[in-house]
Amino acid sequence: MSKAFTKESDDAEDDDESGVLPSMPVGVKNYVTPAGYAALRAELLSLLDVERPKVVDIVSWAAKNGDRSENGDYLYGKKRLREIDRRIRFLSKRLDIAEVVDPSVHRGADQVFFGATVRYVNSRDEERTITIKGVDESDSSAGEISWIAPMARALLGARVGDEVRVQTPAGIDLVEVLSVQYPAARASAN
Repeated sequence: MSKAFTKESDDAEDDDESGVLPSMPVGVKNYVTPAGYAALRAELLSLLDVERPKVVDIVSWAAKNGDRSENGDYLYGKKRLREIDRRIRFLSKRLDIAEVVDPSVHRGADQVFFGATVRYVNSRDEERTITIKGVDESDSSAGEISWIAPMARALLGARVGDEVRVQTPAGIDLVEVLSVQYPAARASAN
């Protein structure tokens, strides 16, 4: 059967982009730092104002070139347009439920809150440093973990010197909080 008579799945309910970012627990706010919110918003605006119009122009041009069933620019453009629209829906939903939390308000505190950079040692004397960030902004390669991660959940509320129990794949681990730091307040852009 010709591709011209088949419908590509356009109404896919995969707005959560499963596999790309973790889904939010039901009924929980999407905590995010001001920098994380700005990055998500900038990505959304870039998709809406730059990327999507560019792809729409390409698809429009390709559609004028005749047989769409064998037109690579048209087929790829339509696929890319669906990906962009899916990402726009995802970002819009995440920004709608975002709760911007400025971690700098806790600067100088010795207790772990959202946005803290925590240095700890585990029961195997391995010292690690992590920063607790939002689900959509954490980057494990940079030592950042989501606030819903088991380690973050165990550390939240702890103070320097406290020992907390963390459920790991290998079982319960005891970690001791060595230090807690928060970023400096950002200058407001007026």
